Amino acid sequence: MRYELVIFDNDGVLVDSEPLSNTILAGYLTELGHPTSYEDSLRDYMGAAVHRVHDLVMERSGQRLPEDFDETFHSRVFAAFERELAAVPGVTEVLGKLVAAGVPYCVASSGSHERIRVGHRKTGLDLWFREGSVFSAQDVGRGKPAPDLFLHAAERMGVAPERCAVVEDSPLGVRAALAAGMDVYGFTAMTPAEKLVGAHGYFDDMCRLPALLI
Repeated sequence: MRYELVIFDNDGVLVDSEPLSNTILAGYLTELGHPTSYEDSLRDYMGAAVHRVHDLVMERSGQRLPEDFDETFHSRVFAAFERELAAVPGVTEVLGKLVAAGVPYCVASSGSHERIRVGHRKTGLDLWFREGSVFSAQDVGRGKPAPDLFLHAAERMGVAPERCAVVEDSPLGVRAALAAGMDVYGFTAMTPAEKLVGAHGYFDDMCRLPALLI
């Protein structure tokens, strides 16, 4: 067996949430007086935990975001998820092939547990990711690009980091996986390969992923 564990990022890899959440984030920051385009949001925040938004706004403007920023942002995102969210095409086929090959898998996301659950319930991925295989940056305190989340997921799943493969679509996620000592494969549906520097392989369609992992 090539890998003993496959660790999936969530947003943009399992669920097609990045366009929705970054459109909402850019609009909300602009509404609060911090002009942000959709492209700005993708560049600065894609793959990151929400604390990065607070940190960058403070660094750039010297101003704190409102105390209810996280609650308001997430309520808007969850409402959009309920209306529009879909699984990334081909994901369930990939998961089925991993199951058939006997390769364990899990999800490790910068998003909150609630965000992961809402998205998985909407898309039916909750049938594929049971309790004990879902990990969030909430579990470790530091989101990507720190390696903490991936290392935590590997430890909880009982697999050495060097036997893990990570599936990512953001530069921050790729950096985190490399820092954790794991192989990482870059999904280029939204992010060009040249921005996912250091990945061990690239794919632009989920149908190509199993050949890289199994």
